[in-house]
This record gives sequence, structure tokens and C-alpha cells, in this order.
Amino acid sequence: MTIQAMSCRGIPAGVWALGFVSMFMDISSEMIHALLPLYMVTALGTSTLAVGLIEGVAEATASITKVFSGALSDWLGKRKFLAALGYGLAALTKPIFPLAASLEWLVAARFIDRVGKGIRGAPRDALVADLAPPHLRGASFGLRQSLDTIGAFVGPLLAIGLMWLTTNQFQTVFWFAVIPALLSVGVLLVGVKEPARPKEWRRVRMPLRRDELGRLGSAYWWVVAVAAVFTLARFSEAFLILRAQSIGLSPALAPVVLVIMSLAYSLSAYPAGVLSDRVNRLTLLVLGLALLVLADLVLAFTTGIAALGIGVALWGLHMGFTQGLLATLIAETAPAELRGTAFGMFNLVTGTALLLASVIAGVLWDLAGPQATFVAGAAFTALTIAGLASIRSRLASERA
Repeated sequence: MTIQAMSCRGIPAGVWALGFVSMFMDISSEMIHALLPLYMVTALGTSTLAVGLIEGVAEATASITKVFSGALSDWLGKRKFLAALGYGLAALTKPIFPLAASLEWLVAARFIDRVGKGIRGAPRDALVADLAPPHLRGASFGLRQSLDTIGAFVGPLLAIGLMWLTTNQFQTVFWFAVIPALLSVGVLLVGVKEPARPKEWRRVRMPLRRDELGRLGSAYWWVVAVAAVFTLARFSEAFLILRAQSIGLSPALAPVVLVIMSLAYSLSAYPAGVLSDRVNRLTLLVLGLALLVLADLVLAFTTGIAALGIGVALWGLHMGFTQGLLATLIAETAPAELRGTAFGMFNLVTGTALLLASVIAGVLWDLAGPQATFVAGAAFTALTIAGLASIRSRLASERA
């Protein structure tokens, strides 16, 4: 079946293709990332604080890079080229993981991989917004996120199976992860056609100048501010793996938590996106945040495998109800010709918050245990819910 034949419900074929690009790269990345925290802690003797710092720095690096790649995509009027560059760089770095002989090499590989993510992220999201019909924007972001997250649970499943087949040979699993990364780049080059820039769009000359950033509008900045507080609550998923290990799961089985989380995420992202095109998006976002509060509380106080699974599933559901919605809100509140810059600034702010969140999570874990880490996450989520009232009033006033 061709990509064109799969363009259903009015969602363009290019959005489907971008979803499959994300899916293949996520399979590759999650095969590695599902095992990397355990590899660093058990094989290399790294502390959980160091894991949190490395994860936070890696993601913050990606977010900082997104600012410049997003702005560059607005200036050039070309988004596919930058997306292909980012995915290609990530694919080229995958062999470093099995070849790395020390922690320094792993950190370098993680860093370069995230630079690739940073280059592709904002142009890709802006490209989805450019391709999607306005009345299907939520569904389009939800579809791409859903396909992306299918990769996020297939990857850990493959990692678990390969760990069993190879008797816990981390490097062998890392080598298998190279294959889907190359497939991702191939689908992007062949299956995505960038739309022509409409003549009515204003030419963007200096996207990061103060006057251009001011054109993004107060509603956009309120979305960014609330997303930043929200990000403080959703530290790196590496801590979900460590939580599983803390209650007794073996290293080979601990990545199953990512399978559960990603399955819940992928099953909810597209329906949530479709629903967001029909109901108030902020109300749906509050529901997603409430799910995170429940997830944090369950994960904080659980002592058994069954409760852990429930908490991880709730975490995945909250991702499905929030990530596509936040992307849709960014696309709707920013001028079309500045979407790359808008997504870049959004990712810079939330990436910085993720760095802080991961460091805080690691410190709390080392000083007071996993319970303190997840209780703090619930508290930050409650603050985010309170901030949504401000966004609702701002959006209402701008549309009036």
C-alpha cells in the first residue's frame, strides 16, 4: 500500500509519511535508550544523579538546537531539508553506541544524537502544521504523535527480545538499532513533499529579532509558560525504568515499563487529537494533566508490579492527551510564517525546564528516594492546572 493510499480522513499523505519517519527513528532510539540508563548504572557504575544530568543535558541540547533550526526554516522557507539533515545526523550516530568503550563516548553519542533531534524537531512540527488542514490540525498532530509512539513501544519490545536472545549483550542490541534509523531517513526523502509557501505569507528576514518574537503574541507565550511548568513535572522517562528496577524488576525486564507507557500513549494520542478538533482543547489538556497527577501519586507510593503498571499506563495516557495538544496550540497561536521559530522557542523553554526537572529528580531520588521524586512531580502538575485558567482567559480575549 502506498503512502498516498493511506491518506484517510482528509489527513494529507505527507503527515502520514512524517509519522512513519518518526516511528522508525523512535524504534531505533528506544532500542538504545530503554537500555542505556541500566547500562550506565549497572555496567559503568554511574549514579542516578549522573543519569538525570546526562539525560537533561542531552534533551536541553536538542531543545536549544531547535530554536535555530526552527528560525532557519522560517528564514529559508524550507523545512524538509533541515528535517532530513537532522534525521540523517541521528542515523549516522547510532553506530557510536555499540562501539563506545567508556561513559565519555556514550555521552558524546547521546549528545550528537540529540543535536540531530534538535535540527529536525521544529522544522518537522512546522511542516506538519503547514501540511494539515486547519480543521484537522489536532488530528494530524495526534496521528504523527501516535505513529511516533508506536515506535516508542516497539523499540523497547525489540530490546527486551534481543537481550533475551543474546543473553544480555547490550552492544548487539545497539547494533540492531541502526537498521530502523536508516529506514527513517529513506521514508523522509521519498515520501514527504514540502508544500509551496503561500504568497500571502510575510517574508521573515530575522526570525529571532525582538520585534519578530513579539509578533508571536501573548497567547502563544502563555502556552509556552504553562508548558514549561508542566515539563518540570514530567522528568525523563529514564526514571520510570529506574523505578521499575527499584521494586525488583530485572535489568532485562525493566524496559517493559516503556512498552506499557508507549502503548497507552500511542492508543490515546490520535483519539485525543481528533477529539481536540471538536471540543475545547484546554479542557482536554486539564484532563491530561489530571492523569499525570494520578500517575505520579501511584508511582510514588507503589510497592508492587501491578500498581507500577497502572502508574506507568497513566503516565502514557497523560502524554497522549497533552503532547499533541500542546503542539496544536503552538501552531494555532503563532503566525503561520513564524511556526518554525515558534516551535523552536517552545522547545528551548521546555527543554531547559526538562534539564532542571531531570536534575531535581536525580537529587531528590539520591537524597530521599523515588517517592519524593514523584510527589514533587505531582505538585508541579497541580501548578500547571492552575495556570491553565490564565491561558483560557488570554485566548478568549484575543479571539474576541
